[in-house]
Amino acid sequence: MKKYYAENILLSDGWATDKTITIENGIIIAITSGKENGANAFLGAVIPGMINCHSHAFQRAFAGFSEQGSEGKDSFWTWRKTMYKFLAQLSPDDVQVIAQQLYIEMLKMGYTRVAEFHYLHHDINGKSYSQSHDENDIKNDIKNDTKHKAESKLATMALAIFNAAQSSGIGLTLLPVLYQYAGFGQQTPGKGQKRFINSTVQFNQLVSDCFDLTKKYPNTNIGIAPHSLRAVDKESITQAVEHVRSLDNKAPIHIHIAEQQQEVIDCLKHYSKRPVQWLLDNIELDEHWCLIHATHINEQEQQGIVASKAIAGICPTTEANLGDGIFPTTEFLALNGTFAIGSDSHISVNPIEELRWLEYAQRLTKQQRAILASPETASVGQNLWHKAATGGAQSTNSNTGALSVGKQADLLVLDEKQTALFANKNNHLLDSVIFASQKNTVKDVMVNGHWVVQSGEHVQEQSSADNFAKLLSKLSA
Repeated sequence: MKKYYAENILLSDGWATDKTITIENGIIIAITSGKENGANAFLGAVIPGMINCHSHAFQRAFAGFSEQGSEGKDSFWTWRKTMYKFLAQLSPDDVQVIAQQLYIEMLKMGYTRVAEFHYLHHDINGKSYSQSHDENDIKNDIKNDTKHKAESKLATMALAIFNAAQSSGIGLTLLPVLYQYAGFGQQTPGKGQKRFINSTVQFNQLVSDCFDLTKKYPNTNIGIAPHSLRAVDKESITQAVEHVRSLDNKAPIHIHIAEQQQEVIDCLKHYSKRPVQWLLDNIELDEHWCLIHATHINEQEQQGIVASKAIAGICPTTEANLGDGIFPTTEFLALNGTFAIGSDSHISVNPIEELRWLEYAQRLTKQQRAILASPETASVGQNLWHKAATGGAQSTNSNTGALSVGKQADLLVLDEKQTALFANKNNHLLDSVIFASQKNTVKDVMVNGHWVVQSGEHVQEQSSADNFAKLLSKLSA
């Protein structure tokens, strides 16, 4: 049991002063007034850790390599060619190096949990790492309700992500991705997609194997991610959802949806419906679904998402970098919609920048200021941090996102030397952090009751950076 004293702390119901929090086994078990005997003082204001609802870890390796005009009208589709070039080279060890570097960067910037949208499953030839189980073996095991006679290697790449999360200290929600087709109408996957592809049977076994891994790795859980409507069909989505929900009836389910205008056009052509509308009409959504991007949605679709209780997973820096578009945040929040934020392709690994872009995009669209405040919370920064953190917790089915009794102790201590240079009273503090700070204001980071960043430093950051730099030089050669 450990006790900490906070002069200023952002609790689930707002800012509070002069509080002692007691933590046991990673959980906040008490919050009391005053400084209790034996309590160590937080040297700075304390806020909840942020949840990153959407990450493709391996893409951190080519950040900066796709910013040169090449085909006259660059887009997501031309960017994807660069992605395919890099992923074609990666071994499991390489993925672990990249993910560890990324997760340390996330922690230092204030992310305490990540939802990893994991679709790099197979070797460079597109073959499963499993040497002992082909699809017939898996079907027979399911039919006979028997265990594999040898250890399955379907989760080899997933294991690299688990190891990176454990070594860095970040909380992990792993979302194995079901990817089967190159486009609407069950188009044959291209060469660049060969490392993603699984049958539904093999995918479900992979998910089961990942659930087994959570028994060995603390502060982890499993969901799934049908990649997109262009990459899976209704039957596959249904079977995958049924399987994961048989293992965990609250398992998070994420899907790329309505990210680009071309996707909407193609979906209308194939299904005679817009992507989100098709999903609402054909799949039973609930509060554990997270619709990633959902950039191009109309009013009816917004209402449908809110009615279903699903979450919008918004990734402002990636959506801007790819030129995808702007999510209708103002209208969505007016309907009491729930959102989370993600860094996606990791062109930026900074929750503050994601939230700043989220607000500024609305200001530019509406030609107004301070748009994403609320009647309850006049501070835009505080309102955005609270909504993104609680939405992120929902998107990962994790006991995080707020500081209150019973919640996991995932928290950030802000650097007083930095916050002293801006408006720093509680009602202005997060406005200054998000909209005015020039440096990282996160000083200390606690995950599940353990310090993983102290005085702005992670114990493994130098060795991780050295390994990553060495790998990057090889990949870019």
